[in-house]
Formats: sequence, C-alpha cells, structure tokens
Amino acid sequence: MLQNGLGTLLSKEMPSAKRFVDLFAGSGAVVAHVAQKSKIPVLAFDLQCYSTVLAGAVLGRQRALQWERVWPAWLKRAKKITLQYDFRLKKNLNQATVERARKWSEAKKELPVTRAYGGHYFSPRQAVWIDALLVTLPKKNPARTVARAALIQAASCCVAAPGHTAQPFQPTRTAKKFLNEAWQRDVVKATRSALAALANVHAKQVGRAKVEDANKAAKELEEGDLVFIDPPYSGVHYSRFYHVLETIARGKCSEVSGAGRYPSEKERPSSRYSILSQASKALDELLETIASKKAKAILTFPDHDCSNGLSGSSVRRIAKKHFSIKTERVKSLFSTLGGTGDKRRKGEAKRKARRIAKELMLVLEPKK
Repeated sequence: MLQNGLGTLLSKEMPSAKRFVDLFAGSGAVVAHVAQKSKIPVLAFDLQCYSTVLAGAVLGRQRALQWERVWPAWLKRAKKITLQYDFRLKKNLNQATVERARKWSEAKKELPVTRAYGGHYFSPRQAVWIDALLVTLPKKNPARTVARAALIQAASCCVAAPGHTAQPFQPTRTAKKFLNEAWQRDVVKATRSALAALANVHAKQVGRAKVEDANKAAKELEEGDLVFIDPPYSGVHYSRFYHVLETIARGKCSEVSGAGRYPSEKERPSSRYSILSQASKALDELLETIASKKAKAILTFPDHDCSNGLSGSSVRRIAKKHFSIKTERVKSLFSTLGGTGDKRRKGEAKRKARRIAKELMLVLEPKK
C-alpha cells in the first residue's frame, strides 16, 4: 500500500504534523517509512510484542548500526550452543521421519522454540539455531533490539507454513514438498541478511514503540498529531497467526497444543476489533477519542464486508460521526487469514489465501 497510494498520501499530510502515531503497527512498515522521511517523533503501538520489536528496531536510533561488528561475535556465541545438539534429518521426508523430528524437539525443554515448534514450523536444526541466536543476543541496545528484530524477520522467512503461522505444513502427499523446501532454508543466512538490511534503517528523530491497546493509547494523543489507523478486519484474533513470532519476541513460551501449536489463550492477546459483537463499538470509541484530541487521522480498511462485522461502508459511517472525511480507494492484495468459513462469516473465510480487493483510505479532519 505504501507504493500504491498510501506513501503519496502520507507525504502530503506529514508536513503539518507534530507527531506521527500508528495505533496498529503490525509489521512496522508504515512507521519505518515515516521515520526515515520525517523529522518528527514517530510512535508505534500494538497488542503484540513482536510488532513493537520490529518498530523499535528502527524508531530507537538515529544512525546506522555497525552490524559487521555485531554479527561475528553473536554468531560465535550461538554456534557454541548448537554444537551441543545433533539431529540428522533424512532428505526424503515422510510421516515417520517428521514424527521422529517432533519427538526429539519436544524433549528439549530448555529450548522454547525447539520444544514448541521443532518438527512443525521449523526443522529441528532451524529451531535450535533460532533458540541459540535468541539466548545469545547482544546485551546492549540498540544492537539487542535490532538483532532480535532480524531474528524475527528471518524466522518469518523460513517458517514452514502457508503465509501466516496458523498451522504448519504437514508431511502429506501434496504438502510434504513444501515442508521439505521450508526446512532446507538457512536460518543463519536469513538472520545475517535481515540484520544487514535493518542496520541501515533508522529514524531521523528518535521515537518509541510500546505494547498497548489502541483505544488506550489514543488517550495519549495531542492536537497536531497525525494518527494512522489500520485496524483488524478478521473475526479471528491476530495472535493466532503470529504466535510463533511472538514467542521469539518474548523469548519464552508455555505449553502448546493443537495442530497450530498454540500457546494458552492467556499468552495470546485478544482484540475487541476481532470480536463480531464489539468491533463496531471499539472503532466508534477510538474515533471519538481521536476527535476529542483534535488530531488528524488516516484510516485504511478493506472496502468490502469483513468477518469481524465491519465493512468499508460501516467504517465510513462511523468516521462521519466524528470527522470531516475525504475518501480514496486503491486496489490492494489482501490476506484472507485462512479459516474454513461458516454461515456467520457468509463463507468469506473460504476464499483463496490472497485476493485483489479495494482498499478504503479515509483522511479524517477534525470538525470545526
């Protein structure tokens, strides 16, 4: 979206802003974009820790990180740990070899990623490397946060799952080739590459990233802020799709269960925006708070009916109560976030994994 209209819109609105505030930071792509281009503080909020790590890796510094000094020592420390574990995996995967990999991984109680996800989202070797790199992160910031963010990105690139980490590939006749391909990816190379790329991305002015509910964070807004709002559009909590990255961000994980290897619900944040009966009220309250602070906002949302009960038309209607609005639409590629679909969702979750759809972009001006 940054290359499909949003970037241009942000460039147009930023000059008059005192701060930029992203209330649903997600991957951190928008705050990173703004922080590199504008000499104003950028604030990022999200319910999930992995999001604030990715955002904080950029917002927390004003100059490039000398990653060439960080990487060799980090790699050396991690390698010492991996040498303690030896698991040989056959090239031709089948149900028996995968089951052996899972049993071996689950026995490694001292390695949270390996115990929870080895033999599922990652091969045993990949998982051990992630654990080793995690426990040997640089001690001091900003190197520590940038390194953790690089590891999160690397894990996301190597994970054996169709997009999000709701469920891993299984060693079935049709899916085992995808599982095998994913398990062959080099976590170490991916981490090094991510670290090198992230090291050169930094803010023009130091900002901050915080784990916080959007509606609560909005109470900190000030007149003159430009607020970016990209709320959930799924009726399933996003923590279901990002729990693997969240484990790496937090460095720990409780017992997991199910095909998706989910931690307990207590460890997975829930959002009112992903509850059918609450999403509309949550958005109404959020926009009311922003309007009361006399802040300006840009709101993006799919311009169709979504599984959390919101739609482009309902979002527009709620926004009109509190702001003067200008509407723009662009085409964008959306994730359907998987699922099997049911009558309440009007079959929406039965869609393909990705689809082209119209994206609504609202510029919300405080009413005079």
